[in-house]
Amino acid sequence: MRVDDVYISSVGVHLPEWVSVDDAEGIGDEQRAEFKAGGLTGTHVAGDTPAVDMAVAAARSAIERSTATTETLDGHIHGSVYYQVPEGAYAPGYILRELGTGNIASFDIQQGCNGMLGALQVAIGQLTGAAKSEHVLITTASNFSSPQFNRWKDFGTNSIYSDGAAAAVVNGTGGFARVRSLNSGTLHELEAWHRGQESLLPPRGGESNHFNLGERSQYFVDNVMELPRLFESFFKFDLGIINDSLVDAGLTASDITKVVTINVDNRMIEQALMRPLGIPSDRLCAEYGAKVGHSGGADMFITLEHLARTGGLEPGDNVLLTSQGPGWICSSAVLTVVEQPSWSDAR
Repeated sequence: MRVDDVYISSVGVHLPEWVSVDDAEGIGDEQRAEFKAGGLTGTHVAGDTPAVDMAVAAARSAIERSTATTETLDGHIHGSVYYQVPEGAYAPGYILRELGTGNIASFDIQQGCNGMLGALQVAIGQLTGAAKSEHVLITTASNFSSPQFNRWKDFGTNSIYSDGAAAAVVNGTGGFARVRSLNSGTLHELEAWHRGQESLLPPRGGESNHFNLGERSQYFVDNVMELPRLFESFFKFDLGIINDSLVDAGLTASDITKVVTINVDNRMIEQALMRPLGIPSDRLCAEYGAKVGHSGGADMFITLEHLARTGGLEPGDNVLLTSQGPGWICSSAVLTVVEQPSWSDAR
């Protein structure tokens, strides 16, 4: 999908206390070494701060940095991975009430770690379509501090789950980055990869509430699709989505100056993305994210905010964003940096 006249006006982030893998409880030296070998050095832990409150904090920062106000926002899309509000409640309603916005349109999308690019795709439709929106807020947040989830162990050593939030204000008039293209797809043959053998019925009282994606993934590999075929399948699919975005942006891989992905083992990103595309490793912006940990759908915008705030982006930079989620979902977007934002430390 080629995109015209859509801009990232601002980005806001909220990250709680950082914890080093050296201080992680319940893991041994071998697992610590495996994390570090993949560039993963720590994560952020929110404790008793709800995910939606972190989303509010990130949103306030994004709004303050943008040309919008709480009164001029006319759309909101929230993405989530894990628990947000009690069953039957509505996370976007809570976020908007805390922000003090008008009674604007809102959407809650459950695309897991693909949430922010999914939200951006909906926002593009709101800005360029019949809704004629002018300023759209997108948010995501996660708090994995729960006995039902072990952030250090439940997905092997490829990632460490992190608490935190990101937000962005998107508009049609101008910002520090212009959205050139965005594409998404769903490789549904891998749907059970993140479901495993879990029941599709509501809880009946006897099931475990432990949320272990690693166990679900292992069941899929053992019973449905062997690991080599699984990797081949989603690598090929993801690269197809990315290539579509490059073509729609009128660019080639060699034109990309920055690559921003979800925060996982750097070696996986090299194998699945950088080498097949022929993009030099030094264009992968993974060093900061490796310290942050995998904060669900927030990863890419946490890194984007860091780059923009610290002077890591220059006008003319072409930035490739790509993320994935259960289902199997993949989205990719291409941005071109227009200017250093007013909130950049480099200005």
